[in-house]
Amino acid sequence: MAEPQSLWMSLAWGDAGYGDDFFWGVCNTLLISVCAYAVALVIGLLGAWAKLCHIKVLNRAGDTYTTVVRSLPELLFILLIFYAGTPALTRLLVNIHLVEEGFEINPTGAVIFALSVIYGAYLTDVLRGGIQSVPKGQIEAAKAYGMHAPLRFVRILFPQMIRFAIPGMGNQWLNITKDSALVSVVGATELLSVGRGAANSTKHFMFYFGVTALLYLALTVFSLALLSQLEKRANRGVRRV
Repeated sequence: MAEPQSLWMSLAWGDAGYGDDFFWGVCNTLLISVCAYAVALVIGLLGAWAKLCHIKVLNRAGDTYTTVVRSLPELLFILLIFYAGTPALTRLLVNIHLVEEGFEINPTGAVIFALSVIYGAYLTDVLRGGIQSVPKGQIEAAKAYGMHAPLRFVRILFPQMIRFAIPGMGNQWLNITKDSALVSVVGATELLSVGRGAANSTKHFMFYFGVTALLYLALTVFSLALLSQLEKRANRGVRRV
């Protein structure tokens, strides 16, 4: 059995260890999470608008979207997107002559898209709840002053909505950083796949999976600290009961 000191030395940078592999694994995890969350936030805003507008078709579309996506396991949805969705999209792009034959969609991109759709459904209801928490009288007053819809959203709705939505949005961010590990099932690289590769190569499973867990914990602690600061900033000037 290797000495504990030699195990820690195996985390050196470069060919001598796995330090650089873990570093790039963390970077890929953050890249996947940030990209997927940004797209999911846009989808969530559109979904919340659809569920709150007065057009029945959009209401039903929003309800159907959130119900279907939340009823499927994340792993199953990712597999469906990767093995069924990406070939269909590739054929479409080839048929409209945007790409050439043999073009393949990057597995990481496919997972980012899948996570965006998944968490867009969760953020839809988080943002819808935040919007509904804003007093309607303020929106009506803004309309009376002649504010058009985009200006009402920027000046009245969004600043107050985000105050109510940050806790739920923060939870979804933490979930998406962990679910980014599902990218490994389609052959892409992130933090968990790096830890598993190091463990399989050395057979020191406890050590390398422990290092992986510590890195996920560090990401979570950093995220919680950042979310706490964002929540404090969003609640400036609000009297607490």
